[in-house]
Amino acid sequence: MNASRPVNGCRRVLTSLNCDGWFGIGLLAACALLLLPELAGDAGRELLRYERSGLAAGQWWRLLTAHVVHLDLEHAALNSLGLVLMWALFARDYKPRQWLLIVIGAIAAIDAGLWLRDSTVAWYVGSSGVLHGVMAAGTLAHLRRRDPDGWILAGFIVLKLSYEQWTGALPFADSGAGVVVDAHLYGALAGFAVATFLKPRAEPV
Repeated sequence: MNASRPVNGCRRVLTSLNCDGWFGIGLLAACALLLLPELAGDAGRELLRYERSGLAAGQWWRLLTAHVVHLDLEHAALNSLGLVLMWALFARDYKPRQWLLIVIGAIAAIDAGLWLRDSTVAWYVGSSGVLHGVMAAGTLAHLRRRDPDGWILAGFIVLKLSYEQWTGALPFADSGAGVVVDAHLYGALAGFAVATFLKPRAEPV
């Protein structure tokens, strides 16, 4: 990186979305991962979702696949847009292997939280919990670098999670099927916890 051309917030967003090299390929692949399961329809959704009875029967793949399958195409598209936003804000703050650890940590925390603390949740789908983990980890990187948007992002996360815990899902986010807001909390806490042990890039590439 040329030290004479520092990456400010606006330029970082544009750079993260301009499909340069592996970053662009990675974003397209990640979006495809969220959208393609919709081709399997309801049968695929029932096979891949987090399902308490299925897990009790040994169907362990659900612990992973639940986070890439969605209620419907609209739900998948909205989470894909959320992924694009997270990618634009945070993709270059950590190395790919570090992001993998963050995502795995968020998935594990959500699965464990639903199983151990939310026994009434019979089934769950969606990637929003993992995206909250990504947002928390990325926000921590911005705070460590003292980026101006760090405290704004942190305040947004705290207010959103607090509202969801006290009131329930945000009005525009509840599609009628019910939003498992605890998954957002578990994902965010795990993303933050994993990121505390990782060293973000001093300045995004």
